Amino acid sequence: MARILVVDDAKFMRTLVKDALVPKGHEIVGEAENGNEAVELYKKLKPELVTMDITMREKDGIEAAEEILRVDPAARIIMVTALGQENLLTRAIKIGVKDFVVKPFPPERLQKAAEKALS
Repeated sequence: MARILVVDDAKFMRTLVKDALVPKGHEIVGEAENGNEAVELYKKLKPELVTMDITMREKDGIEAAEEILRVDPAARIIMVTALGQENLLTRAIKIGVKDFVVKPFPPERLQKAAEKALS
């Protein structure tokens, strides 16, 4: 199972992500609440998967994903985003994000996205 970094500015969303992935045997190795923290923790923890919110203060999820993918082109990132951000999702897919999950999500949707990104 995978070591996962969960990035979202809302603690309750980080909890929902954890609640969906931990029962499947994944380990949450870190949590970040903005893009700057995400990049630093990625470098330090080298997780196998990142779940990334798009809209965050300081550095958004797209910028953070770009930076992580520059550091590690093999990084596996799933965007977890609110409805209405389709234009940003197109950009995310272009830079190399593996998948996206729209909030609110059923746990199975996030589990499937994680399996796909990790395979």
